[in-house]
Amino acid sequence: MKPIRTLFAALLLAAVAWAQNSAPDSTQSPAPAVAKKLAADSAKTPVDTLAYAFNKGYISIEGGEMYPFGDLVEAVENSFYGGVGFRYSYWPDFDGFVHFNYAYVKVRAEGIPFPGVHQFVGRIGLDWHWRLLRPLAIGAGFTCNWTRADSDDEDKFYEGRGGMLLDNETEFGWFARVNMPFMNFKGYVAGLNVLWEQLWTLPERSNTLTVGFYIERRIW
Repeated sequence: MKPIRTLFAALLLAAVAWAQNSAPDSTQSPAPAVAKKLAADSAKTPVDTLAYAFNKGYISIEGGEMYPFGDLVEAVENSFYGGVGFRYSYWPDFDGFVHFNYAYVKVRAEGIPFPGVHQFVGRIGLDWHWRLLRPLAIGAGFTCNWTRADSDDEDKFYEGRGGMLLDNETEFGWFARVNMPFMNFKGYVAGLNVLWEQLWTLPERSNTLTVGFYIERRIW
């Protein structure tokens, strides 16, 4: 696991460094006359939200690994996941996105009467494209986590821990992410997605780090 984390960390740091170096030099300002004209034009022209909302649309596939944190480390193992997504233009410098992921999460706690959990995750949020760090984007949103224990013997659900998963479990939470596209070729975009997620389950909140690569295709 350490080599994988090191690889992801190195890629993320390299991407941030590249984005910072490629950002325009904010110290070089336009001539006073040009600056005044641009300011006047922007003041006269209101932002037309219809020109941005759903003007562009992208579909994507993604795969990576989930890392539990806190008390969750003692309950489940690291797990691979796969998913699909849809991203769309929403506002100047903002994109909306919807993601659906699936993972089979193996449990490691003793006394659980099943080997793993089927986990389906739906997320909706917004990405902010900060001009100083383009093409890197910072996003956040809400998540819905649906799980079901992997077992055909229902009698075992009434024995010891884990019995609450006899029926489907649904939990809600929030997430924050860093989206770093690093390749753009003929309508396709490849990138790295690093996401921190917290479920609002009490008494202990569940925290997970998700790191994955995606390939995206513009559809309009």
